[in-house]
Amino acid sequence: MHIEVDDLTRPAIHALLNEHLKSMYELYHHESVHALDLQKLRRPEITFWTAWEGTELIGCGALKELDGKHGEVKSMRTPNTHRRKGAGRALLAHIIQAARSRTYDRLSLETGSMEAFIHAQKLYESFGFTYCGPFDEYVEDPNSVFMTLRLQQVRPKHSFKRTRLQRST
Repeated sequence: MHIEVDDLTRPAIHALLNEHLKSMYELYHHESVHALDLQKLRRPEITFWTAWEGTELIGCGALKELDGKHGEVKSMRTPNTHRRKGAGRALLAHIIQAARSRTYDRLSLETGSMEAFIHAQKLYESFGFTYCGPFDEYVEDPNSVFMTLRLQQVRPKHSFKRTRLQRST
């Protein structure tokens, strides 16, 4: 898998983003859809990445700078045919690393509250995101769940096996 900054010009990414927007509008009323279209993803405060397996697009995600210490995860999507194969996890790890390299204190996101988003919520939880209230310009919405990750508090999880030192008597 190869992750790269994307200029949003290739037909494959247009198709994936159209799939993303279409599915959001099928699930929610217009006012509850926070997914960004191509034009909004081209804003200077947004960095957009794509994940590729050879020449096949297997996912995308973006990082939006809200201010100098706070970023937002946007446009996380894998094509339906590539779900649960690790592209989303790899992209999220990449976005978190980018946020750390920018020295953000916090990384937040909005995702859906419906059952269709349970796997996404579990993915975010597995990286240490916790539930929070609305941030930036969001407002309470029964169709939204808000999550945040305090970057300075996150430590890598290591599995150390404790052993006892035996004394000779």
